[in-house]
Amino acid sequence: MRLLIAAVGRAKAGPERDLFDHYRGRIRPPFSLDLKEVEEKRSLSTSEMKQREAELLTCAVPTGAIVVAMDERGKQLSSIDFAGKLGGWRDGGEGDVAFMIGGADGLDASVRDTARMTLSLGAATWPHMLVRGLLAEQIYRAQCILGGHPYHRE
Repeated sequence: MRLLIAAVGRAKAGPERDLFDHYRGRIRPPFSLDLKEVEEKRSLSTSEMKQREAELLTCAVPTGAIVVAMDERGKQLSSIDFAGKLGGWRDGGEGDVAFMIGGADGLDASVRDTARMTLSLGAATWPHMLVRGLLAEQIYRAQCILGGHPYHRE
């Protein structure tokens, strides 16, 4: 299953990018993880920027992909439940899952409204550059849970 993180902004070299790269490098078939970064350079109002970012994110997603909006108001899943969700999609024959991460002002409502699922990494607001690494770690952990690997301990 092809997993994609579509994110607003370009991650520069540093600990946040290193964290993402570390966990992406540990993910093995049947999963793969890619990152597509989008960016709007024009100076727009907050609402216009969020709408434009939504357009850019949507264009980055493969046709037919399950879209998961990352938002602090979303559903909080345990690592085991997240693994179960990914495993269910995989076993159901889904080919692509795209996780969308908004910019500094979050995701436009249009993304949340059209997503199959809105997912939260907790009640706290996380820097959007750090969310990439946290999400990659949870994807790796889900792979380990599904494969019976001891990385995840209860």
